[in-house]
Amino acid sequence: MTPETRRATLNPRPSPAVFVVDDDASVRRALMRLIKSAGYEVQAFASARDFLDYSRINDAGPGCLVLDVRMPGLSGLDLQHELQAANALLPIIFITGHGDIPMSVQAMKEGAVDFLPKPVKDTALLNAVEQALERASRERAAHDEIEDIRRRLDTLTPRELDVLRLVITGMLNKQIAYQLGTVEKTIKVHRARVMEKMEVQSLAKLVRIAERVGIGTTA
Repeated sequence: MTPETRRATLNPRPSPAVFVVDDDASVRRALMRLIKSAGYEVQAFASARDFLDYSRINDAGPGCLVLDVRMPGLSGLDLQHELQAANALLPIIFITGHGDIPMSVQAMKEGAVDFLPKPVKDTALLNAVEQALERASRERAAHDEIEDIRRRLDTLTPRELDVLRLVITGMLNKQIAYQLGTVEKTIKVHRARVMEKMEVQSLAKLVRIAERVGIGTTA
C-alpha cells in the first residue's frame, strides 16, 4: 500500500456537497430540488450567518456554494470576503435578481465561478455547479498535498532541515559537509533520513515537494 493510499484509507473524504444560501424560502426549495435531482448532496441556509455558524464547513470535502447576493445582514459579497479570510475551499456561484455589471465584475475578480441572474436556468446552474465542484476538487487535492508535505517536514530535525535545503540546491555531500562543518559520512546519514522522512526516492521529487511549500533551490 502506497503512502497516498494509506492516507486516503485512514481519512476518507466526504462526498461533494452543494451549499445553498438564500433568504427566500421558495428559492431555496427550488434550488435544492434541482441540485438533488442531479445527484448532489445539498444543504440550505436562510442567511449568511447561519452558513458561517454551520460546523461542518471546516470539515467538508470538495464542495461549492450557491449564494444569493442581496440578503439581510451579511450580503453574499460579505460572505465571500469572510470565506476568503478563512481560506475556505468553497468556490462560489452567485445568483441574484438585482445584480448589476459592477457587482458581477467584483464577484468574478474575487474568484466567483459564475454570476447567474434569477430566475436561474436549470442547465446554467447545473453546469456552474459541475464546474465549481471540479475546481473544488483540484483545490482540495492541492491543499491536502501541501498539508501532507508540511507534516513530513515537521518530522525533520533542525540539522536534517539544513541538509534538505542544501541537498535541493544540487550540492554534493562533501560540499554540504564543508558548509555545515561536519564530515561527509554524517551528511550521508542525514540525507538518507531526509529522503526516508520525506517519503521520496529521488532528488527530483524532493526538489519538487520542497518548492510546493516555498523552499527554494538557492542556498
